Amino acid sequence: MGVSGSGKSTIGETLARRLGWRFEDGDRFHPASNVAKMSAGQPLTDDDRRPWLQAIADEIDRVCEAGQRVVVACSALKHGYREILLHGRSDVGIVFLNGTEALIAGRLAQRKGHFMPPGLLASQFQTLEPPSLSEHPITVSIDATVDAIIRQIKPVVP
Repeated sequence: MGVSGSGKSTIGETLARRLGWRFEDGDRFHPASNVAKMSAGQPLTDDDRRPWLQAIADEIDRVCEAGQRVVVACSALKHGYREILLHGRSDVGIVFLNGTEALIAGRLAQRKGHFMPPGLLASQFQTLEPPSLSEHPITVSIDATVDAIIRQIKPVVP
């Protein structure tokens, strides 16, 4: 989890590959109306996010019930969003990719072809509720190489 540009897809895909798990990018679960809204530079509301989060939660449930493993890249910016995703599950963990707004803005300025415009970064940071200790997150700084970030995460993944 983390704001747009924090490296969720890159880190998630690399982590999944190294663990031998499947990878899913949470962006693919967005309804077309959400993508259109973000592409137009409009931040999503909680009502916009609810069906998207529920679709991801349903996929997590399906994968877990099948006895499989998956890494899902999803912003999950608020505690309430993470509650929808996990809904009390103790067999699913959170990795918080933490970085400064300045660092991430620099990355977004270089990113091409993504529907999320850099102008929405400030709204993501305003929305962000970093996970509390009660959520048992793995929190890593993104001010490092992909390999260094994966080395921080992989040893603590069950």
